[in-house]
Amino acid sequence: MRRFGGCISTILLCCVIAGIYGILYNQFTYTISPEYYSLHLFREYNTDPAEYGSERLAAAVVGFKSSWGTGLLIGCGLSLTCFIFDSSQEMRKYRWPAILIVLATTALMGFAGYSLSDAELEQQGVDRYLVNELANPVEYINVRTIDRYSAVGACLGLLLASSFLFTQKAKANLLLAKFAT
Repeated sequence: MRRFGGCISTILLCCVIAGIYGILYNQFTYTISPEYYSLHLFREYNTDPAEYGSERLAAAVVGFKSSWGTGLLIGCGLSLTCFIFDSSQEMRKYRWPAILIVLATTALMGFAGYSLSDAELEQQGVDRYLVNELANPVEYINVRTIDRYSAVGACLGLLLASSFLFTQKAKANLLLAKFAT
């Protein structure tokens, strides 16, 4: 029963951390391209900035709305993986490092997207639609690239964190086997 409670708390923790990450992330990317929000994300998440008093606050709301679900998926993945441990104490011991692995990988991939967005622009060229419709198409594409890299980072982070958990379980089993002989 304690392990089940640990899984629920991991899921809730991941939802909250992902929501906070989404708020901070959207504040950063809103600074790069407010147009990405006004022409794309506010429409996608059916958010009216006037309801929140400013576009920046609406961007924070969209950040939470768009990322808590990712936290739910990551939390479920980590929770199911944590069931490989024999006790709730082991689960708690490795939960935080696993969550930090996901968070760090997501942030690093987002930064990679920011760093590589100019190279992607040169490689793809700027879409004519964007040039005609946007005041700042380059910044719009930069934020779109950061979004894509961050999503890949979250998936990669979950895989790396799960790998970390399996490695820790294998080490514990190896130590247990050495003491048994």
